[in-house]
Amino acid sequence: FFHKTLTAVKSWFTLFGWSKGQNPISVPHSLRRDVCIVQLTVAQEKSFKRKVDKDKGFYEMILHLNGQPIPGIAASHSLPSDPVERMFLLHWQYSELLSFLRGQGAYLSHIMPEFLLAPEDYEIWAEVNTGLRKGSMRSSGKLSGRSVFILEHRTFETMSKRAWTDVLLQIYKVFVLPRISSRGIPDPSSLESLENMPGIKSEPLCSNVYSRYERAVLIWLNKNYEKNRKIAWKDSQRGGIPPMRWIVNFDQDLLDGLVLAAQVAAYCPYLIPTHFIKMYTNPRTHEQFLHNSLIIVKALHAINLDIDIKV
Repeated sequence: FFHKTLTAVKSWFTLFGWSKGQNPISVPHSLRRDVCIVQLTVAQEKSFKRKVDKDKGFYEMILHLNGQPIPGIAASHSLPSDPVERMFLLHWQYSELLSFLRGQGAYLSHIMPEFLLAPEDYEIWAEVNTGLRKGSMRSSGKLSGRSVFILEHRTFETMSKRAWTDVLLQIYKVFVLPRISSRGIPDPSSLESLENMPGIKSEPLCSNVYSRYERAVLIWLNKNYEKNRKIAWKDSQRGGIPPMRWIVNFDQDLLDGLVLAAQVAAYCPYLIPTHFIKMYTNPRTHEQFLHNSLIIVKALHAINLDIDIKV
């Protein structure tokens, strides 16, 4: 499950995270590297030849998605040559990043700034906090008198990957999902058939699972599916018109591909006779589910919406 989540996160941020086109990322390696590389001083790294695109740094991604930079953190500036001072500055930056995201509504109380460090910087952080290395304690995390947990290398890499994944997911939640608007007036013809279906409330406190923006998407899925199921499959030879359904989640209710097909059909009706009419509208077997998924992916490719979704 976590591997699939990570793959989806990497795909989305690779395609849509930056202002000037695609930027392939790896989690956590390229994110940790870019934060550090864009700030290396020339004196510190005279032999360093890589030309860094200033539009492809992690903080530029935050600026692109949020519309404003993180207060107090410059997109690029020099890091101290002293490794301990360098670690302290990066630790402070990550602390500010997490505080900023939490202030926007992100749930990141389980992420410590040191989990976002590169392994070599985390090793220095561990040495400083256990007294094995002496260094300036300004802005350090012994730094705040809290308990310190030292992780071995393999455990740290696992924790760092999970921490960066959660940071990206929360960035998506607080900067991208809120763009969803429910201003669209529902089609009266679809409202009549939805009268007998339980509604989904969009108030902030009516769900402990989905945010108001996610529930707005669920409402959109329900309305589009109910409106288009009788249009897309009115001539279906593989099960007829699919039955009414109440879509309340983003996993089980989308597995057979019919809900997704109904959404695409709402905007690209010309795909109905070429693709969607061939779907099983009451799939029972794994083969039929696979068949429907193949058609969905082919339809996305047909409209050049190639976002690397696997069947």
